Parts: sequence; structure tokens; C-alpha cells
Amino acid sequence: MKRNDMRSRRHASWWAFFIHRVSGLLLTLFLPIHFWTLGLALQGEMALDEALSWYEHPIFLFGEWALVLLLATHALGGLRLLLIEFGPWRGLRRGWIATGGAVALACSLVFLNATLTLG
Repeated sequence: MKRNDMRSRRHASWWAFFIHRVSGLLLTLFLPIHFWTLGLALQGEMALDEALSWYEHPIFLFGEWALVLLLATHALGGLRLLLIEFGPWRGLRRGWIATGGAVALACSLVFLNATLTLG
């Protein structure tokens, strides 16, 4: 491996790419579980209620927060890519990356606060 290859991984743009890619993969892993749960509705109300009762455990509260964080992060990462592709300016701006991360975290914390307040 060349020496220059490792230096690029310290750049904020590389981390923004990496987080966007990982959030997409984790969301992809979530989808089969989500579709399976929704599919239980076809088997009847009892099957769906039994599965949903599992989701009342505290670990799933963390999972819901993580899901919102992943969705916000992935969406803002996608917007970042659109700005890079179609934006009138040249090069990457660290401020956009930091702002995207801060907005994603803020969205997930608002969701967590609302969930704790209602629950």
C-alpha cells in the first residue's frame, strides 16, 4: 500500500463517505426484519401483536433511536453527494460534512426525547 493511501483516510470527506456507506449497509440489514414484522399482519392480529410485544423491550428503544440516526445520516450523506455532484462550487467543504453530521445527530436526539416523553 502506498503511503498516500492512508493519508486520505484522515480527511473529513473520506469519513463522510465511510459513514454514508456503513449507514446504508446497516439500513439494508434492518429491512428484512421490518418486512418480516409487517408480513406477520397477513397471518393475523395475534401473530403481529406477539411480535410487537418484543419491540417494547428497552433494547428496541435504543434500536429505534439508532434507526432514526442511520436514516438521518444516510439521507444527509446523500444530500451531500448531490451537492458535490451538482453544486456550483469546486472541492469538498468540511463545514457541510460537519453540519450534516450535527443535523443527523440532532434529528435522532429529538426522536429519542419524544419517545422517552411519550413512553
